[in-house]
Amino acid sequence: MNTTRHEFDEIFPVPSDHMTRLHEILEEKVVDENLDISYRTVDSPLGTLMLAATSEGVLRVAFEGEDFDHVLGSLSKSVSPRILKSRRRLDQPAHQLEEYFDGARQVFHLPLDRRLSHGFRGTVQHYLPTIPFGETLSYRDVAERVGHPQAVRAVGSACATNPIPVIVPCHRVVRADGSLGGYLGGLEAKRELLRLCLLYTSDAADE
Repeated sequence: MNTTRHEFDEIFPVPSDHMTRLHEILEEKVVDENLDISYRTVDSPLGTLMLAATSEGVLRVAFEGEDFDHVLGSLSKSVSPRILKSRRRLDQPAHQLEEYFDGARQVFHLPLDRRLSHGFRGTVQHYLPTIPFGETLSYRDVAERVGHPQAVRAVGSACATNPIPVIVPCHRVVRADGSLGGYLGGLEAKRELLRLCLLYTSDAADE
């Protein structure tokens, strides 16, 4: 005899709060024992963002335009196929991003998994968080500060392939003439991030 979900619930009623807790317990067990990458999505002024993390920290921040399925497929090949949608590792990153977009945070305090940052690109991406909130540097400035003044194009490439945008602020690097340059999330996203920085910096100065 086939039993529908509705009939099952009538025969074995389980309070919704119990089901929620059961899901949490199962999720904790999966995350602790059988999961390498967890991910979730969050709303933001830039559109929906996808966050991915390992036990080491935030691994990836992806924009909707990148195609989340494609990003997950890439992570399954380059890091691990053991991926699950789960909030547990990502509540704190999501909370800090919300604070950042609301102007309540200027610096992220999060563990990061840097395994997707390699070679010179990794050197540049490690430097980016030292650029203060509300300030920008040119690609040439960054090249000079990491000790390779001729590597201006390589700095641009490093910013364009930054796997953890927003948290690692590649949006604070612009062209020498002040124009935006490229951005993984698109120029509108970069413009909005810089606008928010200027807005919240101005608000802080007025207080």
